[in-house]
Amino acid sequence: MKVKRGVSARRQTHVHEFLGSTKLAEQGADRHNHRFAGVTGQVIPVGNSHVHEIDLTRTDFLNHFHKLKKIRTGPAIPVGNGKHVHFVTGTTTLNDGHKHRFNFATLIQKPLV
Repeated sequence: MKVKRGVSARRQTHVHEFLGSTKLAEQGADRHNHRFAGVTGQVIPVGNSHVHEIDLTRTDFLNHFHKLKKIRTGPAIPVGNGKHVHFVTGTTTLNDGHKHRFNFATLIQKPLV
């Protein structure tokens, strides 16, 4: 197999799009949350299933950012027709003196295929 320069010889698997909002943090007038969206990394085999890594540089802006760094999804959850999603739970990085918890499900892989 001929590989173009700079292109990995590793087989491409699949990724998932995701979007979500953090839980509220802080109190009073400072109480807020953040929104985020992105695409997971490729498949990481785990037992009879797989997970994906999420490495999001920043959430939306509200005078500060938070990162979702090296977060791993849960295993695949079948949703029918050979498709699946993943559940994700975690905590953002610390910024502006606080963190945010979050949980969400990824979108299905290859939605039009």
